[in-house]
Amino acid sequence: MRLRELWLTDFRSYPQLELALPDGLTCIVGENGIGKTNVIEAMGYLVSLSSFRSAESTAMVRAGAQHAIIRGEGTSKGRSLLIEAEMRRTGRGRVQVNRQRLARAADLAAAARISVFAPDDLATIKGSPGLRRDFLDDAVVALWPRQETVRRELAQILKQRNALLRQRSGRLDADSAVMLDVWDERLAAAGEAMGSARSSLVQELGPYVQRAYNELSRRSDVVALTYAPPWFEQGLGEALASGRNDDVRRGTTLVGPHRDDMMIWLNELPSRSHASQGEQRTLALSLRLGTHLLLTERHGEPPLLLLDDVFSELDRFRTAALFDALPAGQAVLTTAVALPDGADPAAIYTATPGRLDLTAGSVD
Repeated sequence: MRLRELWLTDFRSYPQLELALPDGLTCIVGENGIGKTNVIEAMGYLVSLSSFRSAESTAMVRAGAQHAIIRGEGTSKGRSLLIEAEMRRTGRGRVQVNRQRLARAADLAAAARISVFAPDDLATIKGSPGLRRDFLDDAVVALWPRQETVRRELAQILKQRNALLRQRSGRLDADSAVMLDVWDERLAAAGEAMGSARSSLVQELGPYVQRAYNELSRRSDVVALTYAPPWFEQGLGEALASGRNDDVRRGTTLVGPHRDDMMIWLNELPSRSHASQGEQRTLALSLRLGTHLLLTERHGEPPLLLLDDVFSELDRFRTAALFDALPAGQAVLTTAVALPDGADPAAIYTATPGRLDLTAGSVD
């Protein structure tokens, strides 16, 4: 995706903002807390319809305003693309693509793509399995947009199955057993579809993450990704049947894609416990860049790459390596520190409260 213009109205700290973006790298420089991240959050929301800061849409409406508007104009695969999103403080917002109301989020995911790296991505390496599952599922949907339907269906089935289990308070009568059979059949179908997609993604993604890590670290360490759920061999349907008594007793679903984990290995050791802080930061960035490279190759066009405060997580050596390793395409980077020697972005904007001013480069 290539984003040419961005307009904000009452979004976060910006009453009004109009931003022109060139090809290549754009840097937004300014002190912490000045609103730099708000700008790329808006870009990310425009494409994904969610905040990479995990914020509710109402939180993105400027204080004192009743609604916020994000508008972006660009191209995707050679076609003009106008995306407009409205967030309301109360009630539902709306999204339009080329002046037509968006019916399904998957339709937007198929038309435009982004890659985002933020400081919180370090938790993908050292945090809970749920963060790695979210990473996997986001990447699955970016690679195969129709999987968004499976993702939503899986979440709804789990919600309903768990509600039934809680209602039974550890006991299952004949009628409830029949209902549970129905939910088990649906969960097995959706869960195996998502598990298969995750497995395919991990196999394809591994070499790209390895490449990105070697370029960022400038070392020959071996990175590996594995996804091997305990239910894969017997199938989810049989695993659910085998664990039914435990599920009923505990009042929740104990096996399935919602319990799985992706292991990230560095030199055959689990990175979560054995990698250094610097290695974990490099791995986190490598996951994002590797996914970016895979999406570029698969779809024939690079996603818009957003890098939020990335230098705060990297030493000078890795910062210089990142600039050298930035993939082709459009990227927007925020930073509160000076750019490394030799950096030559296409444009530099300086952020002050409620403003961005072009201070170097060109947007022609």
